[in-house]
Amino acid sequence: MSTKPARAGAGVTAGFDLDRPWQLDDRVAVRPEPFGALLYHFGTRRLSFLKNTTVLEIVRSLAEHASARSACAAAGVGGAALPAYERALATLAESQMIKERAGAGPGRGAAGLERGFAGAEYGAAAGRVAS
Repeated sequence: MSTKPARAGAGVTAGFDLDRPWQLDDRVAVRPEPFGALLYHFGTRRLSFLKNTTVLEIVRSLAEHASARSACAAAGVGGAALPAYERALATLAESQMIKERAGAGPGRGAAGLERGFAGAEYGAAAGRVAS
């Protein structure tokens, strides 16, 4: 047995496929913050932090794109930066904040309303937004 600590993020992306359609789980509330956002899952009662506004933009737009890769590209993420965002999305998938969407069409399976932290529901004119 090795006594070396595991490298942070090692193996996290193993079950995550950037080329599949993803969406924010319907039980997740998004609270935008200056640093990125807080995500709260009402089913698992877990809290996650998004460390920048770009990952927030990607997460919000997942349901509008045919794949996570295309959501990243639309947010201007590609090339050398893509693996870091892939790891972030894989971590969100592992913690059930995002889930694979049935079907490959944009918007399939996405709810039109999102539950806010106070329990209120907020409609979104463009994507899934909660204040």
